[in-house]
Amino acid sequence: MTADQRAWHERFMEEALQLARDAARQGEVPVGAVVVLEGEIVGRGWNSPIRLVDPTAHAEILALREASRRLGNYRLPGADVYVTLEPCVMCAGALVHARVRRLIFGARDLRFGGVRSKFQLADSPLLNHRVEIIEGIRAAECTELLREFFRDRREPD
Repeated sequence: MTADQRAWHERFMEEALQLARDAARQGEVPVGAVVVLEGEIVGRGWNSPIRLVDPTAHAEILALREASRRLGNYRLPGADVYVTLEPCVMCAGALVHARVRRLIFGARDLRFGGVRSKFQLADSPLLNHRVEIIEGIRAAECTELLREFFRDRREPD
Protein backbone atom coordinates (compact mmCIF):
# COMPACT_ATOMS: atom_id res chain seq x y z
CA MET A 1 0.00 0.00 0.00
CA THR A 2 1.37 3.38 -0.95
CA ALA A 3 1.63 6.31 1.45
CA ASP A 4 -1.15 8.08 -0.48
CA GLN A 5 -3.45 5.05 -0.21
CA ARG A 6 -2.74 4.74 3.50
CA ALA A 7 -3.48 8.45 4.04
CA TRP A 8 -6.75 8.06 2.10
CA HIS A 9 -7.81 5.09 4.26
CA GLU A 10 -6.75 6.81 7.49
CA ARG A 11 -8.83 9.87 6.59
CA PHE A 12 -12.04 7.85 6.34
CA MET A 13 -11.16 5.69 9.34
CA GLU A 14 -10.94 8.92 11.37
CA GLU A 15 -14.58 9.57 10.44
CA ALA A 16 -15.48 6.07 11.63
CA LEU A 17 -13.54 6.65 14.87
CA GLN A 18 -15.49 9.85 15.51
CA LEU A 19 -18.74 7.90 15.13
CA ALA A 20 -17.42 5.21 17.48
CA ARG A 21 -16.71 7.90 20.07
CA ASP A 22 -20.29 9.13 19.65
CA ALA A 23 -21.52 5.60 20.33
CA ALA A 24 -19.42 5.39 23.50
CA ARG A 25 -20.84 8.69 24.76
CA GLN A 26 -24.30 7.18 24.36
CA GLY A 27 -23.33 4.05 26.29
CA GLU A 28 -23.10 1.86 23.19
CA VAL A 29 -20.11 -0.32 22.30
CA PRO A 30 -17.85 2.10 20.39
CA VAL A 31 -17.97 0.97 16.79
CA GLY A 32 -18.36 3.39 13.91
CA ALA A 33 -18.70 2.90 10.16
CA VAL A 34 -18.84 4.99 7.02
CA VAL A 35 -19.71 4.06 3.45
CA VAL A 36 -17.63 5.87 0.85
CA LEU A 37 -18.41 6.11 -2.84
CA GLU A 38 -16.18 8.05 -5.24
CA GLY A 39 -14.45 9.82 -2.36
CA GLU A 40 -17.68 10.97 -0.67
CA ILE A 41 -19.22 9.63 2.52
CA VAL A 42 -22.73 8.46 1.59
CA GLY A 43 -23.59 6.58 4.78
CA ARG A 44 -22.71 6.79 8.46
CA GLY A 45 -23.52 4.60 11.42
CA TRP A 46 -22.49 3.77 14.94
CA ASN A 47 -23.52 0.92 17.17
CA SER A 48 -27.03 1.63 18.44
CA PRO A 49 -28.75 -1.63 19.48
CA ILE A 50 -29.52 -0.35 22.99
CA ARG A 51 -30.82 3.05 21.91
CA LEU A 52 -32.85 1.65 19.01
CA VAL A 53 -33.86 -1.54 20.85
CA ASP A 54 -32.72 -3.45 17.78
CA PRO A 55 -30.16 -6.28 17.81
CA THR A 56 -29.36 -5.57 14.15
CA ALA A 57 -28.47 -1.90 14.73
CA HIS A 58 -24.75 -2.41 14.26
CA ALA A 59 -22.65 0.42 12.85
CA GLU A 60 -22.19 -1.28 9.48
CA ILE A 61 -25.89 -2.05 9.04
CA LEU A 62 -26.92 1.52 9.86
CA ALA A 63 -24.29 2.94 7.50
CA LEU A 64 -25.40 0.60 4.69
CA ARG A 65 -29.06 1.53 5.25
CA GLU A 66 -28.29 5.25 5.04
CA ALA A 67 -26.16 4.84 1.93
CA SER A 68 -28.80 2.70 0.22
CA ARG A 69 -31.57 5.20 0.97
CA ARG A 70 -29.43 8.11 -0.15
CA LEU A 71 -28.41 6.41 -3.41
CA GLY A 72 -31.78 4.79 -4.05
CA ASN A 73 -30.28 1.32 -4.44
CA TYR A 74 -29.92 -1.65 -2.12
CA ARG A 75 -26.79 -2.60 -4.03
CA LEU A 76 -23.68 -0.50 -3.47
CA PRO A 77 -21.20 -1.56 -6.15
CA GLY A 78 -18.01 0.45 -6.03
CA ALA A 79 -18.58 1.43 -2.39
CA ASP A 80 -16.00 1.04 0.35
CA VAL A 81 -16.99 0.51 3.98
CA TYR A 82 -14.70 1.71 6.76
CA VAL A 83 -15.40 0.29 10.20
CA THR A 84 -13.42 0.47 13.42
CA LEU A 85 -13.99 -3.18 14.37
CA GLU A 86 -14.01 -6.32 12.26
CA PRO A 87 -17.62 -7.02 11.25
CA CYS A 88 -19.62 -9.87 12.75
CA VAL A 89 -21.15 -12.58 10.55
CA MET A 90 -24.42 -10.63 10.20
CA CYS A 91 -22.62 -7.50 9.01
CA ALA A 92 -20.23 -9.44 6.78
CA GLY A 93 -23.24 -11.04 5.10
CA ALA A 94 -24.83 -7.62 4.61
CA LEU A 95 -21.65 -6.35 2.94
CA VAL A 96 -21.79 -9.27 0.50
CA HIS A 97 -25.51 -8.77 -0.21
CA ALA A 98 -24.94 -5.05 -0.83
CA ARG A 99 -22.13 -5.91 -3.26
CA VAL A 100 -19.71 -3.63 -1.45
CA ARG A 101 -16.39 -3.43 -3.26
CA ARG A 102 -14.04 -3.13 -0.31
CA LEU A 103 -14.07 -3.40 3.49
CA ILE A 104 -11.44 -1.52 5.45
CA PHE A 105 -11.42 -2.23 9.17
CA GLY A 106 -9.29 -1.27 12.14
CA ALA A 107 -9.22 -3.85 14.93
CA ARG A 108 -9.90 -7.56 14.77
CA ASP A 109 -12.79 -8.94 16.81
CA LEU A 110 -11.30 -12.12 18.26
CA ARG A 111 -14.63 -13.22 19.77
CA PHE A 112 -17.14 -12.56 16.99
CA GLY A 113 -15.22 -11.57 13.87
CA GLY A 114 -16.92 -12.73 10.69
CA VAL A 115 -14.27 -11.58 8.24
CA ARG A 116 -10.93 -12.84 9.56
CA SER A 117 -10.90 -13.85 13.23
CA LYS A 118 -13.60 -16.54 13.44
CA PHE A 119 -14.97 -16.78 9.92
CA GLN A 120 -13.94 -15.58 6.47
CA LEU A 121 -17.38 -14.82 5.14
CA ALA A 122 -16.97 -11.61 3.15
CA ASP A 123 -14.46 -12.98 0.65
CA SER A 124 -15.48 -16.63 0.71
CA PRO A 125 -15.12 -18.39 -2.65
CA LEU A 126 -18.41 -20.15 -1.83
CA LEU A 127 -20.37 -16.93 -2.38
CA ASN A 128 -21.28 -15.13 -5.60
CA HIS A 129 -19.64 -11.87 -4.51
CA ARG A 130 -16.35 -11.33 -2.72
CA VAL A 131 -15.49 -8.21 -0.80
CA GLU A 132 -11.88 -7.06 -0.93
CA ILE A 133 -10.56 -6.72 2.63
CA ILE A 134 -7.96 -4.39 4.10
CA GLU A 135 -7.35 -4.63 7.81
CA GLY A 136 -5.32 -2.85 10.45
CA ILE A 137 -5.94 0.77 9.47
CA ARG A 138 -5.53 2.76 12.72
CA ALA A 139 -5.89 -0.54 14.57
CA ALA A 140 -4.19 0.68 17.76
CA GLU A 141 -6.64 3.59 18.14
CA CYS A 142 -9.63 1.39 17.38
CA THR A 143 -8.49 -1.21 19.91
CA GLU A 144 -7.73 1.37 22.60
CA LEU A 145 -11.16 2.96 22.24
CA LEU A 146 -12.78 -0.42 22.92
CA ARG A 147 -10.42 -1.17 25.83
CA GLU A 148 -11.17 2.17 27.49
CA PHE A 149 -14.91 1.69 27.05
CA PHE A 150 -14.97 -1.74 28.67
CA ARG A 151 -12.44 -0.81 31.36
CA ASP A 152 -14.60 2.17 32.36
CA ARG A 153 -17.67 -0.06 32.54
CA ARG A 154 -15.93 -2.58 34.79
CA GLU A 155 -14.26 -0.13 37.15
CA PRO A 156 -16.47 1.80 39.54
CA ASP A 157 -15.91 5.57 39.75
